[in-house]
Amino acid sequence: MTVPAFGVAMRNFTRFPELPDAGALIDYGVRMEELGFESLWVWDHILLGTDPHFPILDSLSLLTAVAARTKTIKIGTGVLVLPLRNPVILAKQLSTIDLISNGRLMLGAAVGWYKREFDAVGIPYERRGKIMDRNLDILKRLWTEDSVSGEWDELNLRNAVMFPKPVQKPHPPILIGGYVDVVLKRAATRGDGWLTYFYTPASYTEAWGKIAAYAQEAGRDPADLYSLNQLPIYVGPREVGMAKMQEWLHAEWDLSKGSLSSFDSAIVGTPAECAEQIAAHIATGVKKIVFVPWRYEKEQVDLLAHEVLPLLRK
Repeated sequence: MTVPAFGVAMRNFTRFPELPDAGALIDYGVRMEELGFESLWVWDHILLGTDPHFPILDSLSLLTAVAARTKTIKIGTGVLVLPLRNPVILAKQLSTIDLISNGRLMLGAAVGWYKREFDAVGIPYERRGKIMDRNLDILKRLWTEDSVSGEWDELNLRNAVMFPKPVQKPHPPILIGGYVDVVLKRAATRGDGWLTYFYTPASYTEAWGKIAAYAQEAGRDPADLYSLNQLPIYVGPREVGMAKMQEWLHAEWDLSKGSLSSFDSAIVGTPAECAEQIAAHIATGVKKIVFVPWRYEKEQVDLLAHEVLPLLRK
């Protein structure tokens, strides 16, 4: 059984009146590298919620700051709401972050689900799937071609030259997030892999089976694709931890209707119990597991790094 790479999420959104602390988050990123995590992932929204609402720091600005303070940890968006961004400007931003980080950027991207957010920035919500595909096309072409010409909706590129290119060739890995079949097919055929959150081993296996089939139909080897599952975790006695975890998940997290995401995916227990539950995820063949520590508490992160993960790496 191949042990996947272990990453960790960062708390760039909070529940009002608490506000995310930019300086503390950058320090957190440095600390995660020191603890040996392979990757660090931020959440992405421009607006999130009304009552309650969830203050959120810009994902790309935060990753840039972390990249400047670290050397080895990979940095990723889990996920960037791609249709909300102008793809030409985004191509420049992401290329620059990859250069600043010396090739450590991973782009998790999805179509988005929050209509108010789309309305606020003037992007037609009903066309977000088509805009997603368009933006992916433009990003890849600007990153890999010396000169790009073409018209996409209101975007008119005439001999558009974008240099410098990203460090990673042909471009930073693009992991597509989502759960409906059309998205799973997009991940298998247009992306470099798939990422999801809060999937149980059974749910993950079901969805990955579809992705593997789509990839094979398109002449791609599923083994070449990235796969990533984000999982909440509480290290401590289950009789205490289950209540704490359920309260936190219901207060601060939302599950997409129709997806296989479930709070039942939460890892809870002593270090040995957590390792046993994580082993069930490893058995699915997932290549990356990104942990969402309970309330991102320092004690929880330390227990995960020092007492749980060493059991899995043996």
